[in-house]
Amino acid sequence: MTGIPPLAGYAVGITAARRADELGALLVRKGATVRYGPAIRIVPLADDTELRGATRELLDEPADVVVATTGIGFRGWIEAAEGWGLRDELIACLARATVLTRGPKAKGAVRAAGLAEAYSPASESSAELLAHLLGSGVAGKRVAVQLHGEPLPHFVDSLRSAGAEVVQVPVYRWVGPADPGPLDRLIDAVLDGSIDALPFTSAPAAASTLAMARRTGRHAELVDALTRRVVVACVGPITAGPLAALGVPAVLPERARIGALARTLAEELVARSPRLRAAGRRIELRGQAAVVDGRLCEVAPAPMAVLRALARRPGHVVSRRELTAALPGGGEEHAVETAVGRLRTSLGESRLVQTVVKRGYRLAVPTGEDA
Repeated sequence: MTGIPPLAGYAVGITAARRADELGALLVRKGATVRYGPAIRIVPLADDTELRGATRELLDEPADVVVATTGIGFRGWIEAAEGWGLRDELIACLARATVLTRGPKAKGAVRAAGLAEAYSPASESSAELLAHLLGSGVAGKRVAVQLHGEPLPHFVDSLRSAGAEVVQVPVYRWVGPADPGPLDRLIDAVLDGSIDALPFTSAPAAASTLAMARRTGRHAELVDALTRRVVVACVGPITAGPLAALGVPAVLPERARIGALARTLAEELVARSPRLRAAGRRIELRGQAAVVDGRLCEVAPAPMAVLRALARRPGHVVSRRELTAALPGGGEEHAVETAVGRLRTSLGESRLVQTVVKRGYRLAVPTGEDA
């Protein structure tokens, strides 16, 4: 089966706004088919009075500690200050503070501004950053926290409870997509079985996807699909939060990077691909295809659902009723016959799926019953 890209036959849905093209390109390079349905968009706050007010407040009364949570957010803050003619004054103000960064991207933005970070957690997590702050003592200190698209109530409240005065700096915010149509269609594709994996790069994107499903009456169905069938991958534990709260499992890369996310997702999909022999053929099941003796055979969702149900019990008879239940959206028993016919055509080998009269269907895999 060499020569076929590892993700050929898989369809992946991407809900990201920022860096969606980068993630998509990495997956396409591995052979995947990619569908985009942006769940959020980033609204810069360069002209927002709240951001300008927070900046002015820090210039008038500088902070002892500055927390940079994201690279794009910190850069946006500096760029906004430049637009107001306050860049040099802001940089000088931040240079007198102890600067902490949540991860390498924020660290890179801080250094690009000519500043130096005093601490950055190895885990790249807000929790470790908060633990360091609290451990170093913040009572009586003024702490500026650059937000990253949404409030950080636990982070801010913990600092205030420890005696810090906190200034929140909202550099940008997440809002719903300008056109919800692509996300709506992507959710439909997940539910009809034509999407095999959903990687998420931010918690707001995950939350927005779930919210869209809830508004349109598909929430329970989507959660079920993400829990049982679709591979969900998240760039980190914070991103996975909205899904974890609903019991949706997610795979996470060791490092919170787009490249690592793509690799982890690919590895998980490959690991979940059933492999078996039937009618003397080597078969590998992929999301929307099967590889038969090294040949990639595209298979539509309904026939693929039948093939997966048969492959769960190779060689054993699976009743029409069971196969009907496995079809996307259910159906009648005659729909199973149609799906089996299409499956045989797609695989190019009718002997792979055997009809057992009055009982159902089975893959042509020898079992003890055949001895």
